[in-house]
Amino acid sequence: MRFQNGRMQAGDNDRGVPGRGTSVITRTKTKTKKPSLYRVLILNDDYTPMEFVVHILERFFQKDREAATRIMLHVHNHGVGECGVYTFEVAETKVTQVMDFARQHQHPLQCVMEKK
Repeated sequence: MRFQNGRMQAGDNDRGVPGRGTSVITRTKTKTKKPSLYRVLILNDDYTPMEFVVHILERFFQKDREAATRIMLHVHNHGVGECGVYTFEVAETKVTQVMDFARQHQHPLQCVMEKK
């Protein structure tokens, strides 16, 4: 065997022949983790018109008129309503879009996201 500094040289086998060593190749399987999901919620307030909330739901969450009205009434009666469930980036974008649009139209509407 050929040793240098007390260690066997790479590529040496137990007979001292360079390049004839045995090695084991292992493959690591990577498991992809599903992304966390976030609920986008609209909060009730006493100032934002119901029709504006319906418009928000149709425009930013692709709800039809009936679904948008149902969600808006849920927000009105229960104080909060779910607009949809998305990955972090999509949820964050939708919250920002809704908040910006509400501010542009001078409404105090609040839209938040929470981890599902």
